[in-house]
Amino acid sequence: MAKEKVCLAYSGGLDTSCILAWLIEKGYDVVCFMADVGQEEDFEAAKAKALKIGAVACYVEDLRREFIEELCFPAVQCNAIYENVYLLGTSLARPVIARSQIKVAQKEGCVAVSHGCTGKGNDQVRFELAFYALQPSIKVIAPWRLPEFYERFAGRNDLLDYAEKAGIPVSSTKSKPWSMDENLAHCSYEAGILEDPDVTAPSDMWKLTVDPLKAPDTPEDFTLVFEKGLPKKLITSKGKTITDAVELFLEANAIARRHGVGRIDIVENRFIGLKSRGCYETPGLTCLRSAHIDLEGLVLDREVRALRDQFVTFNYAKILYNGLYFSPEREFLEESIVASQKNVNGQVRCRAYKGSFIVLGRSSETEKLYDASESSMDEIGAFSPDATTGFIAVQAIRLKKYGEAKAEKGERL
Repeated sequence: MAKEKVCLAYSGGLDTSCILAWLIEKGYDVVCFMADVGQEEDFEAAKAKALKIGAVACYVEDLRREFIEELCFPAVQCNAIYENVYLLGTSLARPVIARSQIKVAQKEGCVAVSHGCTGKGNDQVRFELAFYALQPSIKVIAPWRLPEFYERFAGRNDLLDYAEKAGIPVSSTKSKPWSMDENLAHCSYEAGILEDPDVTAPSDMWKLTVDPLKAPDTPEDFTLVFEKGLPKKLITSKGKTITDAVELFLEANAIARRHGVGRIDIVENRFIGLKSRGCYETPGLTCLRSAHIDLEGLVLDREVRALRDQFVTFNYAKILYNGLYFSPEREFLEESIVASQKNVNGQVRCRAYKGSFIVLGRSSETEKLYDASESSMDEIGAFSPDATTGFIAVQAIRLKKYGEAKAEKGERL
């Protein structure tokens, strides 16, 4: 009788290598799936390792373009940010990874999908909600939530012992004192020594960006061009124009990395209710989002911007963080994002320097909400200053009443 197949999200590391061997031990044929979302990884070596352990197949899917165009750029369009600090680098990658894994599982006739997410983190929620939306009938095997697995493998030493007995090649027996997740948008660092929120992240931990203290003394200038809120061109300091989405993102990353832009160290609230300390490097996305925010100041209507900020930006970031990308509310919000961005056209002159992203200027040939003559302090222009007298008088009506009521009660304003 043919064995049932499981599609495992595989990284080639100790955890998923042991999970692969454990699933085989449980009687499954295992199809490994690896997503290339821009992480620095030897995919061929990892694939060879999976097959050596006993996987019946191993897929490596290049998802970089859809990751940028379908997730990162819409996040820039609405200035997505979680709890005012986190640019959602890990969250953004999960929908394209889950979608591709389900496609592989369907192609291979798998009855289940599996992953190596821990039982306390956000990713288990993100992946599994995506799996169930994409294929409602799918079975999910989450080993780190199964007592028979986590009671057997209480820690890394147990995994290392199992790897040795199962003949799983392990490149190192010493753990880094933190865990990492990398893609084109960012690299995250959690757990280990970072679980004490008052321990300073070691300087040698950061992988993507130059230490701002050691960044070049000469700033690097570049220009970002947006159409309908989407990054469309990057013009380098040497005058090279880049229009391809992947190349543009990579160039923004390269500039920011050289100058130490995009590091944060935070304590955030996970979806499941636990607080977590995380360190993140998000170089290019930091520049793209900051430039987009600046351009909106020039070209976007005040009330449209306020409504978008209050409703769309907050909720879109929350949906991404909580793993609800494949939902009706996400579709609704993305239509709202597009509607809000039809006039966000123009260019922003930018500078990267010693950990900072700086805007040097902005302009737009098509959107004319800013009128220098009306705003000028040096000429009257079309706006008559005496019109403000009536405006202030109307605005003051309720404040006068409020002040009078306070005075009658003997209360101080």
